[in-house]
Amino acid sequence: MIGGVTGLLVLAATPIGQVGDAPPRLATELATADVVAAEDTRRLRRLCRDLGVEISGRVVSYFEGNEQARTPLLLEALEAGERVLLVTDAGMPSVSDPGYRLVVAAVEADVRVTSVPGPSAVLTALAVSGLPVDRFCFEGFLPRKAGERGRRLAGLASEERTMVFFEAPHRTEAALGAMAEAFGGDRPAAVCRELTKTHEEVRRGSLADLLAWSADGIRGEVTLVVAGAVPTAAVAADPAAWRDAVADLEGSGATRKEAIVQVARLAGVPKREVYDAVHRDQEES
Repeated sequence: MIGGVTGLLVLAATPIGQVGDAPPRLATELATADVVAAEDTRRLRRLCRDLGVEISGRVVSYFEGNEQARTPLLLEALEAGERVLLVTDAGMPSVSDPGYRLVVAAVEADVRVTSVPGPSAVLTALAVSGLPVDRFCFEGFLPRKAGERGRRLAGLASEERTMVFFEAPHRTEAALGAMAEAFGGDRPAAVCRELTKTHEEVRRGSLADLLAWSADGIRGEVTLVVAGAVPTAAVAADPAAWRDAVADLEGSGATRKEAIVQVARLAGVPKREVYDAVHRDQEES
């Protein structure tokens, strides 16, 4: 801090696909920042070329491998009164990307932190998934090792919020298989691939169906969205509760068959009993 004046840390979202999705303020920040810290400086320069922007400040790399070492240097710039802009390859910095360390350091040093909001793979996938969006959680990337991945998912089996995950394309099939084992193959989900790009694809269905589909291989950046567990209170030993739970699952995007299977499993009763309860209610109405 010099003369009681500190700089400003700006976290700026970058396009996750189409460059036209870049927030208008991004170009201004890139052109006027004293320091631009980028996850990949080559991708940064391509982005600037596409936006028609010329960077006037210093450009430094800031990625997972040097994040710890570079954070003190960027903090020095902030305390010297400079405006530091942080961008990653796509989306919002610090969300499964570099940035968290610098934000914590800036906050502890009483440096102001702000953002240029914009594209987010997490929110885009959630919005187009067709699954409930009123309550959700972001779980980032699952562990690569099967045992660790299974334990992580087992701990989420009773999570009632919609869950969002990032996954590498070559590990997506394994991830879906582990999810089907932990949550049940009938759990509704969506695989969102290449969001906002030319070959964008959103595949919706049960985890079992998506697992079978993924066997042919998946390419591109992947975001997985999985419905939360049905509250156990909603599947008590009561036909009326079964009907409500089935209706909730159907509203979340599950087929009636998938919903009946899941409710029967959670209620600990034969599928036929849930089926009869649902259809008896329809006949009576």
